[in-house]
Order: sequence, then structure tokens, then C-alpha cells
Amino acid sequence: MNKILRKVTLAPEIKLFEVETPPIAEKVQPGQFVVIRTHEKGERFPLTVANVNPKNHSITLIFQEVGKSSAHLGTFKEGDEILDVVGPLGKQSEIELFGTVVCVGGGIGVAPIYPILKALKSKGNKVISIIGAKSKNLLILEEEIKVASDKLYITTDDGSYGKKGFVSNELTRLIEERIEINRVVAIGPPIMMKVVADVTRPYKIKTIVSLNSIMVDGTGMCGACRVEIGGETKFACVDGPEFDGHLVNFDLLMNRLSIYLKEEKESLDKFRSDLNKCCRSTTDNQQS
Repeated sequence: MNKILRKVTLAPEIKLFEVETPPIAEKVQPGQFVVIRTHEKGERFPLTVANVNPKNHSITLIFQEVGKSSAHLGTFKEGDEILDVVGPLGKQSEIELFGTVVCVGGGIGVAPIYPILKALKSKGNKVISIIGAKSKNLLILEEEIKVASDKLYITTDDGSYGKKGFVSNELTRLIEERIEINRVVAIGPPIMMKVVADVTRPYKIKTIVSLNSIMVDGTGMCGACRVEIGGETKFACVDGPEFDGHLVNFDLLMNRLSIYLKEEKESLDKFRSDLNKCCRSTTDNQQS
């Protein structure tokens, strides 16, 4: 159970795992996520399901090694088993015929936007996708997004690929060119989603975002993932993770996400240091 069938490095520190999870693969819908635990004393952390393979009874997880737990998960190999994969969790995306939908993915947010845009396309929507990354070597799923979209626009912060700038710049251009847009779905870093919501707000274009708040149990019991939506407290794990971007208190979200940055960095640095020592020790033993 939870066996890793395939492992691919998509970009520096970004991994793709195809994991055998029959019960989850049978039920999961676009927009939903799972909670992972790599070992008995490990922390629980959420990952959105990027794809489903019914033939293999498997789900695809794409993650960036940004903390100790995700870095530890990145050391797993094909054939290894992940201790816990719990899900599907959260509410599924609203998939209906809206008309023209612009799907905006930034950084690792390109992974969770992929199943959503595929589902929207299957409903008959015209799907315009905008994906971006800091640089070309960090851009993921370009071909998959291209095949599933009617149009695809790419941006990079440094201009190494596509248009130089941010995904919000391309969205602004489309709006200013009077392209009819009935809905926007944006997933990525909180600041990116905030800017996208600010871009669409004056035009009253419905904008859906997926919030990556701090999460522990994923079932609404701990309250760690609380976010403020339209002045009300919601739990991202059970009320979301998708919300109306125009109602999200992004400043509060970003403040909460930064609470443990110092401790997370220290934990990651120690893990990598210990891992390097272990690798050097193994190499020295093999050479002696």
C-alpha cells in the first residue's frame, strides 16, 4: 500500500511521485488533496493530487522540497512505500460550463491547476492557461498543460523563457485586450494569488484560489489551517481549499504562513547536513 510506482525529477528540488493508492484513486476529484506522513514520528503535510491513473490505481503527487518533511519524502525511491497517505480530503473544485476560464498557475501551483483545467475543458469550457516560474529550469508540466488548454501563455520572472514578468501581467493583458473571461482559477504562492485577485476585482470576474495554509490533521479538528474569508473564519481543509479570491484575507494568510519560517529553515538545514554526513560516511566505507 502507498507504493511509489514512478519517481521523476521535474526540476531542481521538484519531484513527481506516482503512488499506488487504490481507495484514493477511485474517489479523488480535481481540487482535492491528501495528507502525507513519511515515518512514525514525522509531521503530517498536505499535497494536492495532480493526476489519477485508473489503470494503475494510482495518484500523482508533485511537490517541492521546501521543508524537512518534503525533503525527506524526496529521498524515497521507486518501490518504497510511504507510511501514510490519507484522503481524498477537502472539497472538490466547482466544475461546470462557465464559458471562458483562465487558469493561472505559478511555481509548484502549476501541478494542482492541471487536473482542474482538464476537468473544466471536459465540460466544454474554453480554457486559457497562464503558467509561470522564476526561471525556465523551474517550469513544470508545460506540455501537459499545453495539450489540455485552448491557449497557453508562459512567463518567467527572469525572462529566460516565455515572456519576462509575472503571470498576473499576462492576465492583465488579456483583460485589457477585452478577451471575454467568465472565471479565473489561480493557484500558486499566496502573493501571486493576491495579485491575481486584485487584478480581477475591478472587473468583477469571479476568481477562485486554492489556499495552502498551515495544516495538521486535515479534517477540521486542529484548527491550524484557519483562514479568514469575507470576515469569517473558515478551515481550509474542510471548507476549502478553494475559496473566492476576492474574499480572502491574504495578509493574514501570509502572516500565519511565516510564523515558523525560522524553525522550518533550521530543521531543513539540519536534515540536509545529517543527510550529507551519512552519504559521505557511506562513500568512505565503500572506498575503504
